[in-house]
Amino acid sequence: MRHPLIIGNWKLNGNKHMVNHLITALRNKLSNIIGCDVAIAPPMIYLDKAKYNLADSRIALCAQNVDLHVSGAFTGEISANMLKDIGVKYIIIGHFERRSYHKESNQDIADKFAIIKNEGLIPVLCIGESKAENDAHQTEAVCASQLDAVLNRIGAKAFENSVIAYEPLWAISTGKSANPFQAQTVHKFIRDYLVLHDNTVAEQVIIQYGGSVNAGNAAAFFTQPDIDGALVGGASLNADVFAAIVKAAVQAKQKLALASCCL
Repeated sequence: MRHPLIIGNWKLNGNKHMVNHLITALRNKLSNIIGCDVAIAPPMIYLDKAKYNLADSRIALCAQNVDLHVSGAFTGEISANMLKDIGVKYIIIGHFERRSYHKESNQDIADKFAIIKNEGLIPVLCIGESKAENDAHQTEAVCASQLDAVLNRIGAKAFENSVIAYEPLWAISTGKSANPFQAQTVHKFIRDYLVLHDNTVAEQVIIQYGGSVNAGNAAAFFTQPDIDGALVGGASLNADVFAAIVKAAVQAKQKLALASCCL
């Protein structure tokens, strides 16, 4: 059975006090958690401080973005090997805010995916459709095209030890979310689409849901067979709420394991 993964994306939020306070609270609340991987993605400027505060904990470090280049004359950018050097394990790419505000293309994101894999880090590839595309029943086509960019660039094996986060754009930072059954349908499509390329990789790849996940709706998502955790936005800024989401993932895994044993 796949191990669930919960990542807290802090986005453009935080300060030194928040890094200290929130990580201390998370360490206390998640110290006994077994059966769910957890990571946090603070803003770049606080990654090193977060790593120091996370020392000897089970919480991993995630970056919110990475540059297309490893080194050179690219003022203001951060490379994958720099992130690796300070202890980052996961890197989020393809988030709709990067696609929308920074005009990152599918090809840009596929190139970033390749760079991350080359450094031995774990890409968290965000894919998903807009409200207009959802209304036009284009969800599967959009997700397939976003996956194809990586598949065509470096092949299906690249998804081994990688993460996909399905985030419908209309559910990001809106308070709205797909219902669990709708989300499961898309997650199953994503897994089945990868099966066409490599069945073994498809069965083990972690596919998260991202889109206004909170303590109240998390359990309903995590009990779906193809939803392997969540990329959590605003709710990750509250230690109590984020811990509740992690615990919901653990409990859901236990229920799924029990149901599987009883078949």
